[in-house]
Amino acid sequence: MPGAPPSRPGRTITGMSAILLPHHDDGSVDWAGLAGHVERTAEAGLTPAVNMDTGFVQLLDAATKDEVLAIAAAHCDAFVAGAHLDDRAGDPLDLDGYRREVERIEARGGTPIVFPTHGLTALDGDGWVAAHAAIGEGSDRFLAFELGPMFVPYGRIYDLDAYRGLLEVAACVGAKHSSLDRRLEWERLAVRDEVRPDFRVLTGNDLAIDMVVYGSDYLLGLSTFAPEAFAERDRRWAAGDPGFHELNDLLQYLGFFTFRDPVPGYRHDAAMFLRLCGRIGSDRIPDGAPRRPDSDRDVLRDIAERLDAMVAGAGA
Repeated sequence: MPGAPPSRPGRTITGMSAILLPHHDDGSVDWAGLAGHVERTAEAGLTPAVNMDTGFVQLLDAATKDEVLAIAAAHCDAFVAGAHLDDRAGDPLDLDGYRREVERIEARGGTPIVFPTHGLTALDGDGWVAAHAAIGEGSDRFLAFELGPMFVPYGRIYDLDAYRGLLEVAACVGAKHSSLDRRLEWERLAVRDEVRPDFRVLTGNDLAIDMVVYGSDYLLGLSTFAPEAFAERDRRWAAGDPGFHELNDLLQYLGFFTFRDPVPGYRHDAAMFLRLCGRIGSDRIPDGAPRRPDSDRDVLRDIAERLDAMVAGAGA
């Protein structure tokens, strides 16, 4: 693996946070809790991203996804939302379905992020780029999403030639990269700098959140635990404050702990963390979603208290 590229101190980081969809003890969606979480995230300075994996998008029906969009539109000025389709292995690309989802999000004022599907990732590199170009014909601004197969069976990371082609799609203004591989992300940053410097490489690597020091921005599920702490970390980097590293280390510890196998269990940890912090009223998650043991609460409480002390100390 080649060495790391130079860091970029003093850079203003763009942070996007995948929002947890909270639930009541009876399993119903906690709409007030969602609204509050969206507001807090936006007030901290991060862009809320709804109907993502963190928001259990794979388990939501169309009416619930629409209500999530309505809540986001009512409680923040700008948001990202997942353009997600359900399909099966062997299904063809549903381009019309993607266009409908993009239109639904844009009608609420959101920026769509195109989730992978079996049909999309079955395409070769040229076909993958062409599909995004076709989506862009009806959209002024959307995000792409590279998701590795360790997350979903239809995930795929394309080669750099395909990525270079994606950067030529004018309506595609950035792409979330979730390979969990620093080298692949560093390569994308180099291509971005060469071809289209305004394109946003959004790291989705919750196990390497320091990718921001090399020029990545982020769209993370981890930041849903503590958006205020992530915003403070980002402020410190822009200000040249060495305290960035101390806060980043603690947030990374949270990431290592909560994103252990099975990785989707991080959503239950997020619900427990937010409940411990008094942000939501229940740590219930939908039936069928992986759960964490009750013993996680002691570790999460300790991290929450330490983060509170760090962030409060910054404002003292």
